Amino acid sequence: LFYHSSCPQPGVVGIARISRTAFPDPTQFNPDSEYFDPGSKPEDPRWSAVEVEFVRSFAEVIALDALKARPELSDMPLVKRGNRLSVMPVEPAQFRIITAMATPGRSR
Repeated sequence: LFYHSSCPQPGVVGIARISRTAFPDPTQFNPDSEYFDPGSKPEDPRWSAVEVEFVRSFAEVIALDALKARPELSDMPLVKRGNRLSVMPVEPAQFRIITAMATPGRSR
């Protein structure tokens, strides 16, 4: 699930696929990058990245409030207070519930 945060209406906007699993984020080592971390070392990186590819967008955002209103999603890290994860697990049943809430958009 692809989620937009830090925007007027946070929520799920589509489906993405992880096309490359976690690897050290190269921007942490680049002094010209806004994500440069002088404390991070190649032999002991602090930041990881994944690569994602587009699968499908939703015609409308599934708002965070709508996700929080579903009791069967209450165990998701996304809806729990204080979680600020960039990549997090989604159980198959949760995935089915959320995609059933979606209005289909465009696919690749």
